[in-house]
Amino acid sequence: MTDSQKSQGITLEADVLVIGGGPAGTWAAITAAQSGAKVVLADKGFCGTSGATAPSGTDVWYVHPEAQLRAEAKASRYSLGGRLAEEAWMDRVLDRTYENMNRLSEYGYPFPLDEKGQPHRHGLQGPEYMKLMRKLVLRAGVKILDHSPALELLADQHGVGGAAGVRTQAGDTWTVKAAATVIATGGCAFLSKALGCNVLTGDGYLMAAEAGAELSGMEFSNAYAISPTFSTVTKTAYYRYASFYYEDGSVVEGAGSQRGRSVIARNLQQGRQVYARLDQAPKDLRPLLRIGQTNFFLPFDRAGIDPFTQMFPVKLRLEGTVRGTGGIHIVDETCATGVPGLYAAGDAATRELICGGFTGGGSHNAAWAMSSGSFAGEGAAAYARKLGERGVKRNLKGLSSTPLTARPTPETREYTPAWIRAVQEEVFPYDRNLFRSEAKLKGSLGRLDDLWTELRLTPVEWSREGAAAREAAAMAATARWMYRSALARKETRGMHKREDYPQLDDGQRYRLISSGLDDVRIRPQPVAEPAGEPV
Repeated sequence: MTDSQKSQGITLEADVLVIGGGPAGTWAAITAAQSGAKVVLADKGFCGTSGATAPSGTDVWYVHPEAQLRAEAKASRYSLGGRLAEEAWMDRVLDRTYENMNRLSEYGYPFPLDEKGQPHRHGLQGPEYMKLMRKLVLRAGVKILDHSPALELLADQHGVGGAAGVRTQAGDTWTVKAAATVIATGGCAFLSKALGCNVLTGDGYLMAAEAGAELSGMEFSNAYAISPTFSTVTKTAYYRYASFYYEDGSVVEGAGSQRGRSVIARNLQQGRQVYARLDQAPKDLRPLLRIGQTNFFLPFDRAGIDPFTQMFPVKLRLEGTVRGTGGIHIVDETCATGVPGLYAAGDAATRELICGGFTGGGSHNAAWAMSSGSFAGEGAAAYARKLGERGVKRNLKGLSSTPLTARPTPETREYTPAWIRAVQEEVFPYDRNLFRSEAKLKGSLGRLDDLWTELRLTPVEWSREGAAAREAAAMAATARWMYRSALARKETRGMHKREDYPQLDDGQRYRLISSGLDDVRIRPQPVAEPAGEPV
């Protein structure tokens, strides 16, 4: 519900609007522009520096196109993910990731050389990667709106036709009319302060749902990353080299970075501090680990701790759907959402198709971002071509489910911090989000439903503060889709754990599709069978 009296800043027309300036958004923008589309990219931060990828390095699911290697890559997480991934999608993503990583090399990304003098293309350094992506976006002729969070999508009876938001530094508003819109706003980490994640608040989920899009796999949203207690750096991949101890140096049996995080959580829940030491890292590998993830070691260096030889206390920090696999449901190979003119990419879209119900970690997420971004950019550009001039000559209306107003709303400014805390109190605790049961889920949903009703009715102003209020609404909505889906899945599968249903049930090998705002609906969707059963 857009207030027609809001102060107007800039109004632009484009074939394709991309919302989000991380890896998926930049790949979408570049691909759409290279397909001949006029593109605008709006980012709530500064495109190239905000988001989970920008501050650190990441592995990439880059696999040479050899049959055995590809088969092993696909099988690596198939069982962990509860057999919900789809072989055709894994093949598409592996192919496109291989192609795009090689393109990055041609664009000038400084891949290190291996012992044979060949580029080592299995990882990316976030700062260099995203700096290059911003450069490529600009070179492709894309108009970038930095510091410009979107507050709502625009649509008519034919579908989505752009979005509107605020420019937080200029202090006014923006409107972009576009034939097609790509949502690449990342996942939702609920402002847990995990590294790079505090701009990821589920904004795209809410806007997509307001347009009528569905979500998928939202029960697989309880990813908790390991981090030192004295730091927000969450690079759990390095904890594959860790042993876990109690303060007296005795081993925490069963604790681990992949299958043993629940053991760590149980101990922390009972007030027993857990410590880690990366003592399983081979000595000749340790210097390379430092080069690969420089940021990982900064807090240790500041604290005077050698993580390879000294124990340090750890905690689990919620990364939500950023490292979970839930997100906007996509309905075809172009990453279309089912709503005409609306596409989704990166962590904003579900990653069940390649990871099933278990976190893919950085490598799969990075591959999904550059692949789905490319697919969505191509699809959006083709859709815009099909519409032609009709794409932007439309009578559009805002879709926000909360009233947006031009007048100052001091009540919103006052209540927003409390709304955010209320959501966090439901999703942060291990005993609600990690160790789930019907009673606990229903209790949280009752409180979240009440909160949603309050948020739904409270006017939000067109301003930086209004954007924060919309973030609170997006987090509340995300938590409700998560817990409604978790309530419907009466089994333990992937990263979804039910204390009252501790076993995997073969009869529930399907996806859960969620939708709706006031009334959240859940429906099952069959999963395609693999051509040959991965191990």
